[in-house]
Amino acid sequence: MNMIIFTLTAALTTVAVHANQVSESQQKYVKKYAKQVNVPNPAEMLINITPEPELTKGFTSLYNGKNLDGWIQKGGAHKYEAKGDAIVGTCIPGEVNAFLCPEKEYSDFIFTCEIKWEVDGNSGVMIRARTKQENGNPRVYGPQCEMEGINNARGWSSGIYGEAAGGWIYPLWLEAHKPVRESLNKKGWNRLTVAAKGDTIKTWLNGHPSAHWKTDEYKTGFIGLQVHKGKNGIIHFRNIKIKEL
Repeated sequence: MNMIIFTLTAALTTVAVHANQVSESQQKYVKKYAKQVNVPNPAEMLINITPEPELTKGFTSLYNGKNLDGWIQKGGAHKYEAKGDAIVGTCIPGEVNAFLCPEKEYSDFIFTCEIKWEVDGNSGVMIRARTKQENGNPRVYGPQCEMEGINNARGWSSGIYGEAAGGWIYPLWLEAHKPVRESLNKKGWNRLTVAAKGDTIKTWLNGHPSAHWKTDEYKTGFIGLQVHKGKNGIIHFRNIKIKEL
Protein backbone atom coordinates (compact mmCIF):
# COMPACT_ATOMS: atom_id res chain seq x y z
CA MET A 1 0.00 0.00 0.00
CA ASN A 2 2.83 2.41 0.92
CA MET A 3 4.48 1.70 -2.43
CA ILE A 4 1.23 2.49 -4.28
CA ILE A 5 0.82 5.77 -2.38
CA PHE A 6 4.46 6.69 -3.05
CA THR A 7 4.12 5.91 -6.76
CA LEU A 8 0.89 7.90 -7.06
CA THR A 9 2.39 10.87 -5.22
CA ALA A 10 5.47 10.79 -7.44
CA ALA A 11 3.29 10.65 -10.56
CA LEU A 12 1.17 13.61 -9.44
CA THR A 13 4.30 15.57 -8.60
CA THR A 14 5.71 14.87 -12.06
CA VAL A 15 2.46 16.03 -13.70
CA ALA A 16 2.44 19.21 -11.60
CA VAL A 17 6.05 20.03 -12.48
CA HIS A 18 5.39 19.39 -16.16
CA ALA A 19 2.29 21.61 -16.05
CA ASN A 20 4.37 24.49 -14.67
CA GLN A 21 7.06 24.18 -17.32
CA VAL A 22 7.23 26.93 -19.91
CA SER A 23 6.32 25.56 -23.34
CA GLU A 24 9.14 25.45 -25.85
CA SER A 25 7.27 27.81 -28.17
CA GLN A 26 6.90 30.29 -25.29
CA GLN A 27 10.49 30.38 -24.02
CA LYS A 28 11.31 33.61 -25.87
CA TYR A 29 8.68 35.51 -23.88
CA VAL A 30 10.29 34.65 -20.54
CA LYS A 31 13.33 36.68 -21.53
CA LYS A 32 11.26 39.41 -23.21
CA TYR A 33 9.18 40.16 -20.12
CA ALA A 34 11.77 39.34 -17.44
CA LYS A 35 12.04 42.96 -16.27
CA GLN A 36 8.33 43.65 -15.92
CA VAL A 37 7.24 44.38 -12.35
CA ASN A 38 4.50 41.75 -12.21
CA VAL A 39 6.05 38.90 -14.19
CA PRO A 40 5.60 35.64 -12.24
CA ASN A 41 7.99 32.78 -11.62
CA PRO A 42 6.59 29.98 -13.84
CA ALA A 43 7.22 27.37 -11.15
CA GLU A 44 5.07 29.33 -8.68
CA MET A 45 2.10 30.07 -10.94
CA LEU A 46 -1.23 28.64 -9.82
CA ILE A 47 -2.99 26.43 -12.38
CA ASN A 48 -6.71 26.82 -13.04
CA ILE A 49 -8.25 23.34 -13.11
CA THR A 50 -11.77 24.48 -12.21
CA PRO A 51 -14.56 23.91 -14.78
CA GLU A 52 -16.10 27.06 -16.20
CA PRO A 53 -18.99 28.27 -13.99
CA GLU A 54 -22.62 27.74 -14.93
CA LEU A 55 -23.62 30.81 -16.97
CA THR A 56 -27.43 30.88 -17.13
CA LYS A 57 -28.87 31.31 -13.64
CA GLY A 58 -28.82 34.53 -11.63
CA PHE A 59 -27.13 36.73 -14.22
CA THR A 60 -27.97 40.34 -15.07
CA SER A 61 -27.40 41.66 -18.58
CA LEU A 62 -25.23 44.77 -18.67
CA TYR A 63 -26.34 45.79 -22.17
CA ASN A 64 -29.96 46.61 -23.01
CA GLY A 65 -29.63 45.88 -26.73
CA LYS A 66 -30.68 49.41 -27.71
CA ASN A 67 -28.23 52.04 -26.48
CA LEU A 68 -25.35 52.66 -24.10
CA ASP A 69 -27.43 53.89 -21.18
CA GLY A 70 -25.75 52.85 -17.95
CA TRP A 71 -22.26 52.90 -19.44
CA ILE A 72 -19.46 55.45 -19.01
CA GLN A 73 -16.49 55.84 -21.34
CA LYS A 74 -13.09 56.36 -19.70
CA GLY A 75 -9.68 57.03 -21.23
CA GLY A 76 -9.39 57.66 -24.95
CA ALA A 77 -12.04 58.69 -27.49
CA HIS A 78 -12.26 55.46 -29.47
CA LYS A 79 -15.79 54.94 -30.76
CA TYR A 80 -18.32 52.68 -29.01
CA GLU A 81 -21.73 52.01 -30.57
CA ALA A 82 -24.81 49.97 -29.74
CA LYS A 83 -25.46 47.81 -32.80
CA GLY A 84 -28.24 45.27 -32.33
CA ASP A 85 -27.20 42.52 -29.96
CA ALA A 86 -23.61 43.81 -29.64
CA ILE A 87 -21.58 46.77 -28.48
CA VAL A 88 -19.00 47.60 -31.15
CA GLY A 89 -15.74 49.36 -30.36
CA THR A 90 -13.76 51.00 -33.17
CA CYS A 91 -10.14 52.10 -32.84
CA ILE A 92 -9.40 55.71 -33.79
CA PRO A 93 -5.69 56.12 -34.69
CA GLY A 94 -3.87 58.46 -32.34
CA GLU A 95 -6.18 57.90 -29.39
CA VAL A 96 -5.00 56.32 -26.13
CA ASN A 97 -6.56 53.19 -24.64
CA ALA A 98 -10.30 53.53 -24.03
CA PHE A 99 -12.68 51.64 -21.74
CA LEU A 100 -16.47 51.44 -21.81
CA CYS A 101 -17.58 50.77 -18.24
CA PRO A 102 -20.85 49.99 -16.44
CA GLU A 103 -21.60 52.72 -13.89
CA LYS A 104 -21.57 50.27 -10.99
CA GLU A 105 -18.47 48.85 -9.33
CA TYR A 106 -18.17 45.17 -8.36
CA SER A 107 -16.33 43.06 -5.82
CA ASP A 108 -17.20 39.34 -5.99
CA PHE A 109 -18.80 38.23 -9.24
CA ILE A 110 -18.90 36.01 -12.28
CA PHE A 111 -18.67 38.02 -15.50
CA THR A 112 -18.98 36.69 -19.02
CA CYS A 113 -19.17 38.10 -22.54
CA GLU A 114 -18.50 37.05 -26.11
CA ILE A 115 -15.96 38.86 -28.28
CA LYS A 116 -15.40 38.86 -32.04
CA TRP A 117 -13.01 40.80 -34.25
CA GLU A 118 -14.37 42.47 -37.38
CA VAL A 119 -10.96 44.13 -37.83
CA ASP A 120 -8.01 42.80 -35.83
CA GLY A 121 -6.94 44.87 -32.84
CA ASN A 122 -5.87 44.53 -29.24
CA SER A 123 -8.67 44.48 -26.67
CA GLY A 124 -9.62 43.04 -23.31
CA VAL A 125 -11.83 43.44 -20.25
CA MET A 126 -10.79 45.33 -17.12
CA ILE A 127 -11.80 43.69 -13.83
CA ARG A 128 -11.85 45.41 -10.43
CA ALA A 129 -10.21 48.37 -12.18
CA ARG A 130 -9.55 51.84 -10.79
CA THR A 131 -8.46 55.29 -11.99
CA LYS A 132 -5.50 57.41 -10.96
CA GLN A 133 -4.17 60.80 -11.98
CA GLU A 134 -1.48 60.69 -14.64
CA ASN A 135 -0.16 63.92 -16.17
CA GLY A 136 -3.25 65.69 -14.85
CA ASN A 137 -5.68 63.23 -16.46
CA PRO A 138 -7.54 60.20 -15.05
CA ARG A 139 -5.85 56.93 -16.08
CA VAL A 140 -7.53 53.53 -15.91
CA TYR A 141 -5.36 50.92 -14.22
CA GLY A 142 -5.53 47.45 -12.73
CA PRO A 143 -6.00 43.85 -13.87
CA GLN A 144 -7.21 43.23 -17.39
CA CYS A 145 -8.25 40.00 -19.05
CA GLU A 146 -6.28 40.31 -22.25
CA MET A 147 -7.91 39.62 -25.62
CA GLU A 148 -4.93 40.22 -27.84
CA GLY A 149 -6.50 39.83 -31.26
CA ILE A 150 -6.45 37.22 -34.01
CA ASN A 151 -3.02 37.76 -35.59
CA ASN A 152 -0.93 37.49 -32.43
CA ALA A 153 0.55 33.99 -32.43
CA ARG A 154 1.57 33.69 -28.79
CA GLY A 155 -1.97 32.81 -27.63
CA TRP A 156 -2.38 34.79 -24.40
CA SER A 157 -6.04 35.79 -24.78
CA SER A 158 -7.73 35.44 -21.33
CA GLY A 159 -4.42 35.86 -19.52
CA ILE A 160 -4.18 38.72 -17.00
CA TYR A 161 -2.27 41.92 -17.73
CA GLY A 162 -1.60 44.82 -15.37
CA GLU A 163 -2.95 47.79 -17.33
CA ALA A 164 -0.79 50.79 -16.31
CA ALA A 165 0.09 48.56 -13.36
CA GLY A 166 3.32 46.69 -14.01
CA GLY A 167 2.67 44.60 -17.11
CA TRP A 168 1.98 40.88 -17.34
CA ILE A 169 0.52 39.37 -14.18
CA TYR A 170 -0.50 35.97 -15.53
CA PRO A 171 0.96 35.16 -18.99
CA LEU A 172 -0.26 31.96 -20.62
CA TRP A 173 3.16 30.47 -21.30
CA LEU A 174 3.04 27.18 -19.39
CA GLU A 175 2.51 23.69 -20.74
CA ALA A 176 -0.72 23.68 -18.73
CA HIS A 177 -1.96 26.59 -20.87
CA LYS A 178 -1.52 24.89 -24.23
CA PRO A 179 -5.24 23.99 -24.63
CA VAL A 180 -6.41 27.53 -23.93
CA ARG A 181 -3.70 29.02 -26.17
CA GLU A 182 -5.09 26.93 -29.02
CA SER A 183 -8.77 27.63 -28.31
CA LEU A 184 -9.21 31.11 -29.84
CA ASN A 185 -11.76 31.22 -32.65
CA LYS A 186 -10.19 33.66 -35.10
CA LYS A 187 -13.22 33.80 -37.38
CA GLY A 188 -16.05 34.00 -34.88
CA TRP A 189 -17.15 34.57 -31.31
CA ASN A 190 -15.04 33.81 -28.23
CA ARG A 191 -16.52 33.47 -24.75
CA LEU A 192 -14.51 35.08 -21.95
CA THR A 193 -15.52 34.24 -18.38
CA VAL A 194 -14.10 35.69 -15.18
CA ALA A 195 -14.79 34.58 -11.60
CA ALA A 196 -13.61 36.99 -8.90
CA LYS A 197 -14.15 36.02 -5.27
CA GLY A 198 -12.14 37.37 -2.36
CA ASP A 199 -8.47 37.29 -3.25
CA THR A 200 -8.89 34.84 -6.15
CA ILE A 201 -9.48 35.61 -9.82
CA LYS A 202 -9.89 32.85 -12.40
CA THR A 203 -10.58 33.08 -16.12
CA TRP A 204 -11.80 30.79 -18.94
CA LEU A 205 -11.73 31.13 -22.73
CA ASN A 206 -14.33 29.17 -24.70
CA GLY A 207 -14.73 26.89 -21.69
CA HIS A 208 -11.00 26.20 -21.28
CA PRO A 209 -9.50 27.00 -17.85
CA SER A 210 -7.01 29.84 -18.18
CA ALA A 211 -5.65 32.12 -15.43
CA HIS A 212 -5.58 31.52 -11.66
CA TRP A 213 -4.30 34.52 -9.74
CA LYS A 214 -4.47 35.73 -6.15
CA THR A 215 -4.42 39.40 -5.20
CA ASP A 216 -4.62 41.33 -1.94
CA GLU A 217 -4.58 44.66 -3.78
CA TYR A 218 -7.52 44.51 -6.19
CA LYS A 219 -10.64 43.55 -4.24
CA THR A 220 -13.20 45.87 -5.84
CA GLY A 221 -13.51 48.17 -8.84
CA PHE A 222 -15.14 48.60 -12.22
CA ILE A 223 -15.37 46.51 -15.38
CA GLY A 224 -14.29 48.01 -18.71
CA LEU A 225 -14.47 46.87 -22.34
CA GLN A 226 -11.18 47.94 -23.89
CA VAL A 227 -10.30 49.30 -27.30
CA HIS A 228 -6.51 49.54 -27.34
CA LYS A 229 -4.59 52.32 -29.00
CA GLY A 230 -3.28 51.43 -32.46
CA LYS A 231 -3.79 51.84 -36.17
CA ASN A 232 -6.98 49.80 -36.43
CA GLY A 233 -9.40 47.47 -34.72
CA ILE A 234 -13.15 46.83 -34.68
CA ILE A 235 -14.27 44.62 -31.79
CA HIS A 236 -17.77 43.29 -31.07
CA PHE A 237 -18.95 42.48 -27.54
CA ARG A 238 -22.21 40.61 -26.90
CA ASN A 239 -23.97 38.56 -24.19
CA ILE A 240 -22.37 40.83 -21.60
CA LYS A 241 -23.66 39.77 -18.22
CA ILE A 242 -22.72 39.45 -14.57
CA LYS A 243 -23.76 37.61 -11.43
CA GLU A 244 -22.78 39.12 -8.11
CA LEU A 245 -21.68 36.60 -5.50
